Amino acid sequence: MKKIVALALVLTMLFALCLPVSAAPETEDTVTLLFTHDLHSHFLPVPTSGGGESGGYARLYTMMESARASALGPVITLDAGDFSMGSFFQTIYATDAAELRILADLGIDATTLGNHEFDFRQQGLVDMLNNAVASGDELPEIVLGNYYPPTDGTAEDVWAAYENYGIKDYTIIEKEGVRFAVFGLIGADAHSNAPMSGMVFEDPIETAKEVIAELKANEDYDYIICLSHSGTDSDVKKSEDYQLSLAVEGIDVIISGHTHPTLKEPLHVNGTWIVSCGSYAKNLGVLKFRGETGNTELVHYETIAIRGDTPEMQEMVEIVEGYKTLVSESYLKNYGLTYDEVIAISPFAFDSTGGKQADKALGNIISDAYRYAVESLEGEDGEEITFALNAAGVIRGTLPEGEITASDVFNVLSLGVGADGTPGYPLVSVYLTGKDLKTALEVDASVVPLMSAAQLYGNGLYWKYNTSRMIFNKVVETGVITEDGTIVPLEDDKLYRVITGLYCCQMLSAVESKSFGLLSITPRHADGTPVTDYDSLIIHDENGEELKEWYALASYLGTFEKNEDGISVIPESYSTPEHRKVVYSSTNPVELLKNANIFTWIVIILVVVILAVIALVTTLIVRKIVRKRRLKKA
Repeated sequence: MKKIVALALVLTMLFALCLPVSAAPETEDTVTLLFTHDLHSHFLPVPTSGGGESGGYARLYTMMESARASALGPVITLDAGDFSMGSFFQTIYATDAAELRILADLGIDATTLGNHEFDFRQQGLVDMLNNAVASGDELPEIVLGNYYPPTDGTAEDVWAAYENYGIKDYTIIEKEGVRFAVFGLIGADAHSNAPMSGMVFEDPIETAKEVIAELKANEDYDYIICLSHSGTDSDVKKSEDYQLSLAVEGIDVIISGHTHPTLKEPLHVNGTWIVSCGSYAKNLGVLKFRGETGNTELVHYETIAIRGDTPEMQEMVEIVEGYKTLVSESYLKNYGLTYDEVIAISPFAFDSTGGKQADKALGNIISDAYRYAVESLEGEDGEEITFALNAAGVIRGTLPEGEITASDVFNVLSLGVGADGTPGYPLVSVYLTGKDLKTALEVDASVVPLMSAAQLYGNGLYWKYNTSRMIFNKVVETGVITEDGTIVPLEDDKLYRVITGLYCCQMLSAVESKSFGLLSITPRHADGTPVTDYDSLIIHDENGEELKEWYALASYLGTFEKNEDGISVIPESYSTPEHRKVVYSSTNPVELLKNANIFTWIVIILVVVILAVIALVTTLIVRKIVRKRRLKKA
């Protein structure tokens, strides 16, 4: 009976977690805030792991209109950035500003710029903003207070585009007599993930204080809302928006983007509500509150799931289809593909590349595709390729079970833009020493628990590490996997040719700054000289076009044995780990100390010194006690 009662209690608690949070009845003075963030060009629904699908703007719009119709008081709709980069629709980002224009179709009043809005470099941003204005469409306001072009005269076209669109630190939006002061911020981590932005980053906390001071001095408002592309974290010390709310007085609501969280309950910190509803239009965030600024009362909060059974608003279906046609005509025809063309069939669903450190099929098949594409392009006369590498941070989706379309493939490797300004990161050819490769593998072993985006996957490369060993000394074995499957140890001073993506290559060079100078990797040319211009490493095809990561994967997936319909079928061998990367945990002293490097020895020495000090202090105390006892006896 106790077990039954306990089970019932657990089920009740779990059910309660799925319910919306309501603190008070809704009245006419209740404000309704609808919000999104990290939409990442997901105009269309995406498959879910258990079957079915989620998201899609036509369904999101249905839920938005329903929420607006049912609200008793004023309704404001806001977005916290990263509205682009994540699907084929991003290919018309610069030319047609599809993402920004469709936000207005959804009824979004204002947004901010996330780090991925800068992936098309400064020129892409300039073109997007100017073409959005040139469309003549109604557009959402853009607010961003701490991320501006440099003022040294090198970015006059960016300044002109900012002014043409009307980007500003904050705006005042009035809804049914209620005035909302809305300002935007980008966080430190988001800035570090925008290496080609060319923007000047200012401290978000100091900027927020300045904006609020200006609002108090010059504006008439009822509430202050921050669109923050900074994010939250389970560790509050790393949670930028948590720290923002602690440090800054006067913010009523922070819509927190960037880290893609789905907060089932709002955080309430220092009088500020922090809310997040997840990425890819899978949920619509709803926050209802009332009261005076600085002293608001929660009325209702929920994240409404956008599921496959949510009705689609036909008006939005037609808008999306129009952009879909534009993508096929302006981008895909250059590759001889169509949006929904089936490239391959998989008898199994691929895993994701995030989370647990392990050898994973998706990372492996992408690395294999990189190598295949370059070897096919260069032929027998090409330089020898030793390895191909990719990182979890650039992998944005997975390959589904069953039919895999061109769109599915692009969604996996959808990030970035090349030096040619066209969508998709290109492949690059770079040389690394064996020592630098070992460092890269140590980053995979030691840094991934703190930053999952750093997880590496490789072709031709073998590494083994013990998660129980000292940080920066976890890797115990590395080598080259030869054609016959044997493993040849890496040589520290030897240069190896590596195929990877442009962004991944740039991040390798950033290891030193990310590790506070403890580790360093130097990408090199074939002659051993350090790389200074990463665009010079880009691989081009016979027509001079950049070889894109996504197209390399699409090409490789079409090479497998065909079924009766002539469609390539992915081999079952990819469904299980291939032991390119071996991860294990052992506290055996021999395993912990084998091949100990300077980091381990420093810790060992520190531990020995601390133990010696403790032993010395203990000995002195004991001697003193013994001496006192002897004196008493005497």
